[in-house]
This record gives sequence, C-alpha cells and structure tokens, in this order.
Amino acid sequence: MRTLRVAGLFAGVGGIELGLEQAGHHAEFLCEIDPFAGAVLTQRFRDVPLHHDVTTLRSLPTVDLVTAGFPCQDISLAGTRTGLAGARSGLVGTVFELIGRRPRPPLVLLENVQNLLRLDRGRHLDLILDEFERLRYRWAYRLVDTRGFGLPQRRQRVILLASRCDVDPAAVLFSKAKRPGVVDRIGPMEPGRQYGFYWTEGRRGVGWAVDAVPTIKAGSGFSIPSPPAIFDAESGWASTPDITDAERLQGFRANWTRIPIDGKPVREGHRWRMVGNAVSVPVSRWIGRELREHPQFDRSLLTDSWDPSAVRPPAACSRGRRRYAVRTTPFVERSIHRPIGKFLKAETSSLSTRALLGYVSRAREGSKRFPPGFIEALELQAFAG
Repeated sequence: MRTLRVAGLFAGVGGIELGLEQAGHHAEFLCEIDPFAGAVLTQRFRDVPLHHDVTTLRSLPTVDLVTAGFPCQDISLAGTRTGLAGARSGLVGTVFELIGRRPRPPLVLLENVQNLLRLDRGRHLDLILDEFERLRYRWAYRLVDTRGFGLPQRRQRVILLASRCDVDPAAVLFSKAKRPGVVDRIGPMEPGRQYGFYWTEGRRGVGWAVDAVPTIKAGSGFSIPSPPAIFDAESGWASTPDITDAERLQGFRANWTRIPIDGKPVREGHRWRMVGNAVSVPVSRWIGRELREHPQFDRSLLTDSWDPSAVRPPAACSRGRRRYAVRTTPFVERSIHRPIGKFLKAETSSLSTRALLGYVSRAREGSKRFPPGFIEALELQAFAG
C-alpha cells in the first residue's frame, strides 16, 4: 500500500503519529487541546499544521487515515464511568461528525481503554460500532497489550480500525498473535524478580505486574499524575522510575516530552500526565506496517460467540451485516517482554516514608490480597527511611 496521509485528532504527544511515521506514513494534520502536549507536537512534528480544539473544526483535510485516541476519563475504571455521555469521552461524537462529511476518509483508527468493552456491558462500544456501520465502514477491534511488543508495561488498550476502502480491517488487526508468556495473578514473590504496583492505591486496586509496571496513567487514585512503583523482591525495596524511562516504556525516546514553555521547562507532573495519556508507539507502528503489507484474513478465527447481552469480547469484527468474536490474544509480536530491571536506564527514586505508610494503611483497611511479606517489607522500608 502507498504511504498514507494521516490526520491525528486528540493527538496527545504523537504516539500514534510517530508509530505510523516509523512505518512509512506521514502526518499532515494534528489536533490537540492541551497546551503542553501541543508544544511537544509543535517541536516533534515541525512541519505539520496543529489545530487546538476539535470542537471548532469545520472539516478535515483530505487524508487517507484519521486517527483519534479520544479521551478516556469517562470510560476508565479510574474515571467517572459515565461513558460516551461524559463531557470528555463523548467528544468521540465530534469525530463521527467530521468523518461523516464528504469526502469521507477511507480509514479511521480509534484507541481507548479496556473498560470500553465492559462499561454498561458494552453498550458504549456498541454506539461506536453502530455509527461506523451507519457510515458504511467495516470495522475490527482488538484488545492489545504493550507487553506484546517487548516493553515491560502492562497496558491493555482497545484498538479499533474501520475501513471504507479495499483494506480489510480484520486482516490488519488479526494477522499476528503470540501466546502470552506471563501470568498476572498475585502469588508468592520470587527472588530476582521485580513487581510493579500502584502506590497511590491499596484499598481498591493493586495494579500488580510481574517484571513490569502496571499501566502508566494520567491520573492516580489521588487524582494526580504519578508514576507506578516497582518492588524488588530480593532487596525488599520499593521505588519509582524516572520520567525518561516512562517515556521509553511508551516507546518514545527519552526526553520526548521535555519541551520548554515560555522559556521554562515543563513540570514533571505535566510530563507524567502526557506520557500516561499517550498511545504506545509500537502499537501504531505495527498497524502502520500491516497497512502497508495488506495481509489476508484467516476466516477460521471467526466465532459465533458475539452475545449482545454480554460483556463485549476482547476481539471482534464485522463481516457483512453480522458481528463476530475473533480468536486471538492481546500479545502481537512477542510472548515475553523485557524485564523491567533490565529495561530501566535512569536511577529510580525510593518511595517516601509518607507514601509507604499511606499505602500500608490503605492496604490493611481494604480487602485486596497481597503476596506474603510484601506489606511487611514496605513497612520496614518506611521505618528505615
């Protein structure tokens, strides 16, 4: 396939666009309302026009692919859970208004959180699929884990590709799959391994990830951007990664978000929020490569397990007027990710006594299960500090 011309809506710091660029495609238009992320886009995509508010756009330029990592705050477990009725996630309606105007783009790529499959038993996802079908797009979606590209971040996102051209979105999204080589359940810790968790949680969530960090988030349980924590089972010590390694965990080069605003460096909290909002670069790079290779879809992957009354399956597609679940996995290119201890380059920062004791207190008040010795080790670290 030829090089695609791309318009990126809700572009953030350009994770989708950078990955597509690495696959040989070209961004011709970007839209992002956050001034800090906009400064990053201006610096990193110097020749690409930037519009600041999707709601004031009257039309899109003529492009081959429109992308939108639309806001997840009203969909995610950490957000309002009001779904597409929310003020922020409901902005996906603006995307449909824009692509519904002629000439309609041949391809549309959306990205959002895993909870889109579960919220109101999938009703909000159905609204999106219904709208694509009304506009005569074929569609396919797949839950994809960033660990399946070798990066030690357990980040699962719904990737949805829709097409009005000869590109089969199911062929693009389902041509590659690996059986995951990791187990996420909480169990006894092993020496030599490191475990990611959310130090701002404790009562309701843990975020436990083996040799990886849990999803880097734009907001935490305290409603502030904050890094996940990493517990070393051998030393019994908990620390947090540097922002430059967080950027690398999303597939960017270090200091991608280090852009001065009015001559002053962007605060680290803003950088954590931008990184948490970003789309992992290797995810869009994979899609960009598949769009160039034009693979064939294996129809044996289709199942009849689409149940309108149940939580939506982790992968599905439309074929004609029917919807099918698809047999695949969230891991695309690799079964095993690089261990977080071997991935990090910058020094980590120890959790403060206040942070540790706060986490221990919340953990003991809640009903979550923790590995033997974990809470006690955090308590020892707090008093040692």
